[in-house]
Amino acid sequence: MTLTFEDFPPGRFGTFGPRHVTRDEILAFAAEFDPQPMHLDEEAASKSMLRGLSGSGWHLCSLMMRMMADGFITRAASLGSPGVDEVRWLSPLRPGDDLTLDVDVLEARASKSRPELGIVTFKCTARNAKGQALAEMTSPILIQRREGAV
Repeated sequence: MTLTFEDFPPGRFGTFGPRHVTRDEILAFAAEFDPQPMHLDEEAASKSMLRGLSGSGWHLCSLMMRMMADGFITRAASLGSPGVDEVRWLSPLRPGDDLTLDVDVLEARASKSRPELGIVTFKCTARNAKGQALAEMTSPILIQRREGAV
């Protein structure tokens, strides 16, 4: 069943995961996209404010996007997103973390200019196995409305 705008009322939508993150993944992502010492070198990372090897915040955002896609976006009548309103990195992503993603609908409103679609604003929080919030992201997604809902 395809999820439409009407399937996203404000409130908790769900929790997705877990997704295990390996040291090798952290190093590979950093080498390709964010080659800073705290993401590549354990000794340098131990002397940083993060106090140990940590994944890039952009790696964590990529993982969050994958968890959203696997969890619900690929089943939704998504028409894309106009962007991300806010991303906050709260705690480091560590090798061996098992991530879960809490997804809340902050707002769902029908488009005034395009009544066949709605705008759903999601707040996603990535957590490690201890329940510690690692990152938060708030983003609107354009989602087609059910036929006859207009």
